[in-house]
Amino acid sequence: MLQVNLSNILPFVSADYQAALTAPLQTAHDQLQNATGAGSDFTGWVHLPRDYDRDEFARIKAAAKKIQSDSDALVVIGIGGSYLGARGVIECLCSANYNLKKKSTPNIYFTGNGLSSDQLSEVVELLEGRDFSINVISKSGTTTEPAVAFRFFRQLLEDKYGKEEAAKRIYATTDRARGALKTLADENGYETFVVPDDVGGRYSVLTAVGLLPIAVAGVDIDAMMSGAEAMMEQCAVAELAANPAWQYAAARYDLYNGGKKIEILAAYDPNFRFMCEWWKQLYGESEGKELKGLFPASVEFTADLHSMGQYIQQGERTLIETVVRMGASATKNVVPFDEVNGDGLNFLAGKDMDFINTQAMNGTLLAHVEGGVPNIIINMEKCDAYGLGELVYFFEYACGISGYLLNVNPFDQPGVEAYKKNMFALLGKPGYEALREELLAKLNG
Repeated sequence: MLQVNLSNILPFVSADYQAALTAPLQTAHDQLQNATGAGSDFTGWVHLPRDYDRDEFARIKAAAKKIQSDSDALVVIGIGGSYLGARGVIECLCSANYNLKKKSTPNIYFTGNGLSSDQLSEVVELLEGRDFSINVISKSGTTTEPAVAFRFFRQLLEDKYGKEEAAKRIYATTDRARGALKTLADENGYETFVVPDDVGGRYSVLTAVGLLPIAVAGVDIDAMMSGAEAMMEQCAVAELAANPAWQYAAARYDLYNGGKKIEILAAYDPNFRFMCEWWKQLYGESEGKELKGLFPASVEFTADLHSMGQYIQQGERTLIETVVRMGASATKNVVPFDEVNGDGLNFLAGKDMDFINTQAMNGTLLAHVEGGVPNIIINMEKCDAYGLGELVYFFEYACGISGYLLNVNPFDQPGVEAYKKNMFALLGKPGYEALREELLAKLNG
């Protein structure tokens, strides 16, 4: 079971912070469990690992098997919560080099998460001569980035297979009953999966949004849901000593009130990079409002110790560091002995890379704490589908608690709309004419 180690924050927190926060934690917990807090319409994820739709889950697994059997590649079109969680899980469990590996599952290309023409062209080139399918993910079907990308790849698919056969290769994850994408899917006979009305995008990894691409990559989604359910039960315990999400949320909150403004998430495996990207959206979009919230950042150790390490060690003391320890490696690469020993590293001969990485982790931890950076350690028992299901739910639940401790709505994102209005105006979308003139005047000085 996942555990939270808080021993390395003790010099930096209030002596009685846990006792002081017990009542606020209980209130936040009750708001999540009973759907009575701000944004309660979007708390369907809280009991999802127990209450998910078994029939749809079976269809997800069947669709994944079909894609595995008839496609060399799956193009996943989505942005934000519609792709970060799936990509994070796939890279964490199957490697950041997943598409380059020899395997029996399709390559998975994530697109529609930006507006780069070069990136779109590159994915098109990678699909040349390959059988492929599309999983387009959008609640509305009108979000600019994925909607534009879907136009390109739908046309590519229809040109290759014809409209009727292409429809059998398009899987739409969208609203249950309405919206542009749902209408298009119904008109053309695409298989559809549901973005639940009561689950926001950044909390949707354990729905069809994340599970279909994850299953296509060969990850055991049954085990993943089992791990999430076990963590759900653990997080339902209203007791600080037994609830890891309470422990993490309380520590972050007290450190924030003590002047820490930036939280960096780290792991000692490059495969964890996109789990960090998912975590950054989860916490940044949930907490960052009303001029509140820790700024979420991430680093990849040990690589970033040679770039960001200097700042972390001796820069402004506004940082807290959360480190995910992923458990023992499944591989044992032992450092060979070198008779010449020109690099002076024979003291490592006979030691395996996992042992060396662990000692680098321990040494860094001690240095950073001594340098004034409190460290929270998230210990995973094992980095497998079950363990990652635990980790996903743990971060989600702690995020909900954290938002309520800050007295913000952790399930909306009103600030995201500001850039969209300006973009629509500058692109000439009908209804934005007045704003367009105002913005052009500003841009032209």
